[in-house]
Formats: sequence, structure tokens, C-alpha cells
Amino acid sequence: MADDIEKDLKSLKHYVDNAKFLEAMIEWKDELKKAEKKGKKKPPVSDYIATCFIKIAEHLAQRPNFINYPFKEDMIGDGIENCISYAHNFNPEKSENPFSYFTQIIYYAFLRRIEREKKQSYIKYKCIQMNDVDGKSLEWLKQNQGSSTFSEFLQNTFFLSENDIEKMEKKEKLKKKRGKKPKNKS
Repeated sequence: MADDIEKDLKSLKHYVDNAKFLEAMIEWKDELKKAEKKGKKKPPVSDYIATCFIKIAEHLAQRPNFINYPFKEDMIGDGIENCISYAHNFNPEKSENPFSYFTQIIYYAFLRRIEREKKQSYIKYKCIQMNDVDGKSLEWLKQNQGSSTFSEFLQNTFFLSENDIEKMEKKEKLKKKRGKKPKNKS
């Protein structure tokens, strides 16, 4: 009985069995090589491998640095999509840790999604700001969001910090400067 409980606890702690995952990746890579030699299409990853991708993405999304984003499902989807797209790059001869390899892929997919969403939020913010001639729209939004400060309002409404806005505006200025440079004609 105690052994069963200990096994259950270990399986909860390690939601992906790295040795089994590696074995499945090696088998899939062998199938991939055979298909390439025969000139056939790339075989899909096995159900087990796909399940591992899903588990890794879902667990990573529960980490404190990712948990509060409202577009978490999109992040998970991006992570899984990237794993499937780049699974063929995993080399079992270089690494025996597919869990770590695919966790990194998912992590960076999450970061890219967050950046895209921040950019879209910034665009929405700028549209409201540019069309808010008398300043009442932003003030109304701020009051109706229950925000006491402008920073809180930005965070609640657009998931942006004032620092994010400053960075975006600097990028915008740089793009405008680059666009105004005269072109050298030879």
C-alpha cells in the first residue's frame, strides 16, 4: 500500500516520464527517417508524444509568470504548435532530455505570444488615445474599470504597464527615424 502511494506521488511530481518520452521520440525519429528515404510525407507524432506536448504546455502555463494572462489558451496552442513543427529537430544523440528541449520551445512560444498580445493592446490603447479628443474616453474607461491610478487602468484594461508603453513608443520613434533616412543612390 505504501509503495502504491509513493508511486502515485512520483507520477504526480513528474507528469511526463522523460525516459518513456525519449523512447517515443527515438521511435518517431526512426519512422521519420524511413519515410524520408521512401519519399513519403512526414509521419505525425504519436499520441503519447502529443500528450506530452500538451501536458508540458498546460503545466508551464500554470507557473506564476504565465498564469494570469487572459490569452493563456492561445499561449498553450502556440506552444503545442511549435513543438509539432520543430519535433523533427530534436536529436536524441545530442540530448537525452526531450522534456527540457520541448519545455524551452514552449517557453519561448509563450514569450512570443505575450509580445504579440502586448503589441495589439498597445495599438488598441493608441487608437483610443488618438480618438479621445477631449480626454473623456480614457477617463470614463478608467473609472468604469474601477482603477484608481492610470497604471492600474493600463494593467486592468490593456494588460500593459507604463514601462511597456514607453518601450513601444521608443520602438515607434526608431521606426520613424529609420524611415526618414535618405536613401543613397549610387
